[in-house]
Amino acid sequence: MNAFLLGMKKGIPVALGYFAVSFSFGVMASKGITPLMATIISATNLTSSGQYAGVQLMFQNASYFEIALTVFLINLRYALMSISLTQRLDPSMNIAKKLIIGFGITDEVYALSITSPHKLTFKYMLGLISLPFVGWVSGTIVGAFGAQFFNQDLLDAMGIALYAMFIAIIIPDAKRSKPILVVILIATAISSIFFYVPFIKEIGLGFKIIIATVISALIGAIFFPVEDKKSPEIEETEGDSDV
Repeated sequence: MNAFLLGMKKGIPVALGYFAVSFSFGVMASKGITPLMATIISATNLTSSGQYAGVQLMFQNASYFEIALTVFLINLRYALMSISLTQRLDPSMNIAKKLIIGFGITDEVYALSITSPHKLTFKYMLGLISLPFVGWVSGTIVGAFGAQFFNQDLLDAMGIALYAMFIAIIIPDAKRSKPILVVILIATAISSIFFYVPFIKEIGLGFKIIIATVISALIGAIFFPVEDKKSPEIEETEGDSDV
């Protein structure tokens, strides 16, 4: 199958989930900013938790520095994801293509990418991030412009869509792979400690995510090292080369 189309196929569930989640973001954002501004934020950021936090701080008239620092810390995990993903990318990929891919990396896109058995070519990754991007932006548009027509119960129900979608992505791989299951359990335990233990739970959300990610990934790398083997190529159709 064409690499771009294969990536798009993999991204369909993520796009549907993003539409629901960004719909609620659009409704929430429209309470303090214009629908157009909410749409621009989604089109240029593509970060669920970062956008929610940033807009909430805007509503509270927080300083530019506070908004920038908070969003930076919350989204810092994407830097770790991107660094990890570079080891799986096609070595011939240039900087411009990597920057495009980096813009589209989200938690769910990363989960699909890192568990793919294939080498991650530019066309595959472009297909993978395209529909989630469309789903996220279109959901924001519908939510922001149609906020007045929806009740609060519907909005609350959509708030858990992102978490349910991410669980649906990692559970199948956890059932097939012991290392993945161990890393997930470690990250879950660390997150629970941050949530329940006094004083520790006061740490900022961004730092919580980073600490849980680094510790669980480090333990996984130490006890379950990945064998150095060549990933299978994604079949390309004639005339569909990345060159």
